Amino acid sequence: MLKWVMAAAMLVAVPVAASAQDVEAGKGVFKKCAACHQIGADAKNGLGPSLQCVAGSKAGHHAEGFAYSDALKNAGFNWDDEHLLKWMEKDDALVKGNKMIFPAGVKNEEDRTNLLAYIKSECKQ
Repeated sequence: MLKWVMAAAMLVAVPVAASAQDVEAGKGVFKKCAACHQIGADAKNGLGPSLQCVAGSKAGHHAEGFAYSDALKNAGFNWDDEHLLKWMEKDDALVKGNKMIFPAGVKNEEDRTNLLAYIKSECKQ
């Protein structure tokens, strides 16, 4: 009987574990972003701004020295989880007139969640 109870408990726990944020999977998703963005202690601006510790910063003002679009500089929000996830999905739907060139976006919700977990995990201040 105990074996059946344990087996049932494990089956119930599997979907919860599968939906948890996965930093390593997010690191893999970040490869889509790495052509334009850097992250990590030595991250620099490139074609896109450094994403080091972007979470919590003001949109359009995060990476010193980066030439943000007026649309992003005037967006009027901070990069909280909700805004970051929307941006990853479709940046131009969140801020019309921004200059990021990534029309494909990150369509998969789990990939976006994992990517956010990875970006946040790299911020070690």
